[in-house]
Amino acid sequence: MNNRMIINFTPGSTTLHKLTGATKVRSFIIATVFLIMSFDLRLILPFAVAATYALFSLKPNWKPIRYVFTFFMLLNLLNLFLFWIGDPGIGTMNSGGTTTILWQGNRFYLSAETAWYLLTRFCKMLASFLASMVFILSITPSEFAAGLNSIKVPYKICTIVALAYRCIPDIVRSYMDISTSMQARGMELDPKKVPVTTRLKQTVLIIIPLILSTFENVGNIANAMSLRGYGKRKKRSWYAEHEPTAADRIFTIGYIALGLFCIVYILYRIFSPDYHLLWYPFTS
Repeated sequence: MNNRMIINFTPGSTTLHKLTGATKVRSFIIATVFLIMSFDLRLILPFAVAATYALFSLKPNWKPIRYVFTFFMLLNLLNLFLFWIGDPGIGTMNSGGTTTILWQGNRFYLSAETAWYLLTRFCKMLASFLASMVFILSITPSEFAAGLNSIKVPYKICTIVALAYRCIPDIVRSYMDISTSMQARGMELDPKKVPVTTRLKQTVLIIIPLILSTFENVGNIANAMSLRGYGKRKKRSWYAEHEPTAADRIFTIGYIALGLFCIVYILYRIFSPDYHLLWYPFTS
């Protein structure tokens, strides 16, 4: 099951896998702030290259990632098209420069500034996708819970998050078993033979009992944890967390430096009168 899903439930053997949950969560938060704050390709492209290298270093199963990436590309290309349709002059507005017409139609036009803005936005979303994939593929639910707890999220909420993630493979496994059983009894789910609406109705008939059984399992888990005295203390330790390694110390220095850079950059954005959201190198 683990090989067919993006979420990992057992720690890997690479350097990124061996980082503590606290290091992974804090690095991801700082990286997210870094990507949100800027429309500067000089910052986004190096980050995207580093994230690509990190993704390949994890040696993941590429099949599920390929499907997610295809969905991401289609959705974001549509998003860029809607941005352009909504305001063809959005590039000029954010760069503070002139309008250089590349193509002129009856109602719409494409300027060099808008093309640069759309390219920057696409690279920004791609870098965010790569960073998210690295984070998801390198962390387990237990490490995620420990990492959230390290940034002062209440450990009860962290435990709920970990349990929610751990329910996913059970739900998927149960869905596959029920689907196979119903097909053996004559229910047709082949996309080539059954229309989409029919398959959706049949899928709902499978999912509803699964949701009800999941709630029952949650109640059983809650009762078991209550009997073991869970939640009586203000703090707790995490079995999945370990002592920081040399790689953790290096990453800690890195995300602290990146966080300080983000603070300086954001302050510059706020107080600089000449700052424009989009870095555009061809402004005259």
